[in-house]
This record gives sequence, structure tokens and C-alpha cells, in this order.
Amino acid sequence: MTPLLGGLLGGALGAGLWLVVVALLDARRTPIAVRVLPYVRDLPRPASLPAPPASSNAFAGVFGPPLQAAGRAVERVMGGSTSVRRRIERAGLEIDVAQFRVEQVVWGLVGFTLAAVPSGLVAATSPERSVPLLVFCGIAFVSGVLLRENRLSAQVAARERQILQEFPTVAELLALAVAAGESPVAALDRVVRRSSGELSAELARVLAHVRTGTPITRAFDEMSARSGLAVVSRFAEGVAVAVERGTPLSDVLHAQAGDVREASRRALIETGARREVLMMVPVVFLVLPTVVVFAFWPGLVGLRLVVP
Repeated sequence: MTPLLGGLLGGALGAGLWLVVVALLDARRTPIAVRVLPYVRDLPRPASLPAPPASSNAFAGVFGPPLQAAGRAVERVMGGSTSVRRRIERAGLEIDVAQFRVEQVVWGLVGFTLAAVPSGLVAATSPERSVPLLVFCGIAFVSGVLLRENRLSAQVAARERQILQEFPTVAELLALAVAAGESPVAALDRVVRRSSGELSAELARVLAHVRTGTPITRAFDEMSARSGLAVVSRFAEGVAVAVERGTPLSDVLHAQAGDVREASRRALIETGARREVLMMVPVVFLVLPTVVVFAFWPGLVGLRLVVP
């Protein structure tokens, strides 16, 4: 047996024993809040508690407790659970902070594995490089954790862009339904059933709250608090004020849709003005040198033919 194979087998045995010990300790030290909380329906589930497994399979049973412990360690190191929870709501994800931390650990382990495989091969031939390679693997783990957080921010930005694109159409549909004589709740129901997208999902959430007894003004106020877009916040506040005070709702919706279209037009013009300089790069560094070569190359060849 070669030393490398012996080291791999020993590492696999040690990792298996470590997983068994951690699972046994976690099963013996289950907090009482985790055992009692599923039976207390009136209290919300704290985000710091581990999420219940989606399916009771062997993989979740073996690797779930270590991943949750690692997620709690990442939470203690990084912090910022309020900001993460806010971004999760803005991204429209059906997870909590604890599940997000577990996903960060998984991304970090993937980065660690991608770095550990070539590093192990290099360390087998050059043992003196083991420490720098181990540091490199640690950096890969941290990079994977941070990459998941950047991915969350990208998901928030993509969802907000989609909401901005959908907003004028949805607002116009609501305005037409209200102008036709329907109530705000009936107009919401019609628009939600006839449309799809992120903004439609938010309105479906508002409609569900209204149907469970929440006043429509309060439901739209909660939508305004959840949203990270000023346009959606103004829309929710405008609808709430119009319903509460009896002002014409269709005029408010038409005006807001027009404002969003005008803002999108201005943003497009500003983006085009900023990209104008970038558009000159291929012209200056690619097209112009080619034109110069084609213009002066025949004359240069002619001079070489004339001058002995």
C-alpha cells in the first residue's frame, strides 16, 4: 500500500468516525426549544434555530447536523442576520437565515474540494508545499462562502429589475379593472389570475393576506416594508391611501405607471450615454488601425518598388 492511498483511507475513516460522533452528540444535545416549538403554533419560529429537513433521508440524517453546526459557526463569524433576512425577502426565496448559512457552508465545501483535489496531487509530489496549499484550500472555502452571499445580492438585483419591467403593465391592468367598476380586492384577484411574474407573486401574497382578514391598507403597507424599490413602495402607499381616503385609484395607478415608464426611458438614455465611450474602443483600437493599414500599405509598397 502506497503512503498516498494509506493517507486517503485513513482520512476517510477519520471523517466517518467524526460524522458519527458529531451526530450522536447533536442527537443528545437537542435544545428543548427545537422539541417544543413545533407544537406551539402561535409563536414564530426563530431564524437562529436549525431548519427542519425537507425529507428524512440518510444523507440529511448524516450530514444535516454537521452542516447546521457549521452554518451556526458561519453566522457567529459573519453576523448580519438582519441584512441577510432582508435580502432573502427581497429576493423572494423560501428559506430562512439558518438555511442560507447552510447553503454558504455547502458552497464553501465545494470550493474547498475543487482546490483540495489538485492541491493533494501537488502535495503528494512536493510535501514541502503542504502548508501553502492548505492555506489555499482555506481561501477557497472562504471564497465559496462569500460567493454565495454575492449570489444572493445578484438574485435581489435580478428580481428587482424584473419587477421594474413588470410594474407599468400590472399597474395599467389594475387601473383598467378599477376604472371598469371593480373593487380593489376584485381587481387584484383578476390581475393575479391573468398575469405571472415577480410583481404578480407579491400581489398574490397581498391578496392572500387580505383574504385571511388583514385590512387591505395594512397588507399594502407590509408590501411597502418588504420591498426594496422606491417605485413599489410608492405604489403600495398610493393604493393604501387611495383605499383609505377614497381618492380615485385609477388615476393614481395611471400616473405611477407613466412615472415608471419615464424613469425607465431616462435610465436607458443614461446607459446609452455611458456606453458611448465604450463603443469607441473597438473603433479606435480595431477599425481605425485597419483603415490606416489599408490606406498607407499600397503607398509603402510603391515606395519600395520605386526606391532602389
